[in-house]
Amino acid sequence: MRFLKNNFGLILVLILSFWAIKPLFVQGFFPMHDDTQVARVFEMGKALKLGMFPVRWVPDLGYGYGYPIFNFYAPLAYYVGGTFILLGFDALLATKAMMILGVLLSGVFMYLLAKEFWGEIGGAVSALFYMYAPYHAVDIYVRGDVAEFWAYAFIPLSFYGLIKIYKNPKWGYVAVGALGFAGVILSHNLTAMMVTPFLLIVVLLNCYISFKKNKLFIIHNSLFIILLGLALSAFYWIPAIVEFGYTNVMSQVGGGADFRDHFVCFSQLWNSPWGFGGSVPGCIDGLSFKIGKLHIISVFLPIIIFIYLKLKHKYFNDIYYLSIFGIVGLLFSVFLTLDVSRFVWQAIPAMAFIQYPWRFLLLISFFTSFLAGAVVSLSSQFKIKPYLTAFLLVFFLLFFNIKLFNPQTIFSIRAAEYTNDFAIKWTASKISDEYLPANFKKPKSEKEIAKNPIPFKETTLEKLSNIGSLIGILALFIGIISFTHRRLRYD
Repeated sequence: MRFLKNNFGLILVLILSFWAIKPLFVQGFFPMHDDTQVARVFEMGKALKLGMFPVRWVPDLGYGYGYPIFNFYAPLAYYVGGTFILLGFDALLATKAMMILGVLLSGVFMYLLAKEFWGEIGGAVSALFYMYAPYHAVDIYVRGDVAEFWAYAFIPLSFYGLIKIYKNPKWGYVAVGALGFAGVILSHNLTAMMVTPFLLIVVLLNCYISFKKNKLFIIHNSLFIILLGLALSAFYWIPAIVEFGYTNVMSQVGGGADFRDHFVCFSQLWNSPWGFGGSVPGCIDGLSFKIGKLHIISVFLPIIIFIYLKLKHKYFNDIYYLSIFGIVGLLFSVFLTLDVSRFVWQAIPAMAFIQYPWRFLLLISFFTSFLAGAVVSLSSQFKIKPYLTAFLLVFFLLFFNIKLFNPQTIFSIRAAEYTNDFAIKWTASKISDEYLPANFKKPKSEKEIAKNPIPFKETTLEKLSNIGSLIGILALFIGIISFTHRRLRYD
C-alpha cells in the first residue's frame, strides 16, 4: 500500500498510457514513412551477436555491400531493439518492444520533471499531455520515426537533471542530467541540435541565480551535466561529425527536404486534417501539424493565472520564474515553424540539416505539456480542488486524442517478411542509402545487389572516440561512488 501511495502519479501515468501503445500489441505490423525499423533492429541484433560493440557497420544493408548506418544514424533505440533480439525475440517483436519502451519513457521522464514544479497530480497531467500530444502520434504511427520519439522521451530527463542540480546540488543528479542529454544525442542527432540551445539557456539561468545567491557550485555542476553528456556519447557524435563528408548525406539537404518548402501555416498549428501522407509546400499537407486545441488552451490558462497573481503581488519563488522559461521556449519554437523565421534558418547554415521546420513541434509538445501541469497546481489559488482539475483535463485529453494513436491499417505480416535477403538488401536499402559513398553506383535492380558483404575495419578516430566515451563513463562511475560514499558517511 505504501508503494502505491508514494508512486500513485507514476502508476496512473503508466496505466493510462495503454491507449497510446495498444496498436503495438496487435498481431502484424503497420506501414509507416520510415518503413525500415524492423530491418534495422534485425541488423543491430545480428551485429551484436557477432560481437560488435559499439556497432557502426551492419553487413546486409547498403544493397548487400554493408552499411555504416549506426556510425551516423543515432543508434540508442536500436541497441535496445537489438538487445531484445539477444533475449530471444524475433525482429518484429523486438521492434514493437523497442517502440513501446520509447513511448512509456516519455511519460515517465516528463512526470519526474513536471512533479518538481506542479506536484504529483500536476506531474501526472503533464506526463499524459506529453504522451498524448498529437505530434507524438505522428512520429509513432505516421512517420515511424523511432529515433525522434526516443529523443522526445529523453528531453524531460535532461531538463530534470539541470533543475534538480539547482534545487538539490548532488552528484547523483549530475549523472541523471548527463544520461538524459547523452540519451537525446544517441537517440536522434537532429533533436539534439534543436534541444541543446534550450538546455544551455537553463544552464545560464542556473548561473545567474547561483551568482545571485552565491552558490557557485551549482554553475560547476550544471556545466558538468553538458560536458559529461557529450563525453558519454562521444563514441557516436565524433565519428559522425568528422566522417560524414565521406558519405552522400548532403543529398538529404535541399531538394524535396528543403526547409523553405516546409514551413507550417499558422492555422495548421490550431487545426489541420489528420492524414498519413507527406509534407508539401503550402498549407495543405498529407499529415497533421496541429499542436492540439487542449494543449493550446492549457498554455493560455497558466499564463493568465501568472499575470493575475503577479498583479495581486503574490510571491513567486525561483522555480516559478524558471517555468516562465517554458512559455518563452514555446513561443520561440512556434516562431521557428513559421515562414516569418526564414531569416533565422538562412542565417544558420547548420539548420538546413533539420530539413523540416515542423520538427519543432517536438519542442512545442514538450513546452505545452509541461505547462499543462501548471493549470492543476495553480487552480488551488482559486480554491479549486487539484484532483477535479486534473480529472477534467485528462478526461478531455483522452477523449479527443486517443483516436490519433492508431495506424492507418495493420497488415498480417511476420518478421521474416522484413528480414529476408530481398527485404533488407533491396527494399530497406533503397529507403535509406545516404550513408553510402557519394560516388557509389546504386544498383538498378535486385539482381545487382552484392552477395558477399565487405568487412568493416575500425579507424583510429573511432578508437579515440570510444576511449573518450570510456573516460566519460569512468567519470560518471567515480562521481556516483563518491556521491554514495558521502551519503553513507553523513547518514
